[in-house]
Amino acid sequence: MTSVWNILQDWRANSGNPKGRLVMISFRTAHLLRQSPITLVLFFWYFIGYRVGVEWILGIELPWKTRIGPGFRLDHGQALVVNDGTVFGSNCTVRNSTTIGNKRLKDGTYSKAPRFGDRVDVGANAIVIGPITIGDDVAIGAGAVVLKDVPANCVAVGNPARIIARG
Repeated sequence: MTSVWNILQDWRANSGNPKGRLVMISFRTAHLLRQSPITLVLFFWYFIGYRVGVEWILGIELPWKTRIGPGFRLDHGQALVVNDGTVFGSNCTVRNSTTIGNKRLKDGTYSKAPRFGDRVDVGANAIVIGPITIGDDVAIGAGAVVLKDVPANCVAVGNPARIIARG
């Protein structure tokens, strides 16, 4: 039931955005199918189709392992890169040319990916990297480079990002 609810909320969040709707239905289906090793094998071709269609043709790297809350909106999803370890809360929006992921550490290993709270709005060309937490009701400005935690009810702008409390 939760997955159907997520699809309905994603559908509503991407109203007027057929590309966002298509990607999120495809994502939710793949995410649901990957829950079991049996369906992983049975729907192998679906997963191949998802990667080819969403990643290669549409240019949106949104791995089906990513944890995304309901009501996720993709605005102009072209050139979007999301690490599969990223976690999004509910009702988040992500725009084009955004990179969200881990970073390479000095010892050659990779950090964890960011965790986003609810109602986070990520502007175009933003970069959010590393094992950081983005609080609820945060806006990340276009072109911001966020490398540190952002508390709830704040705005992050600039490179490197400055944190500004919402008035």
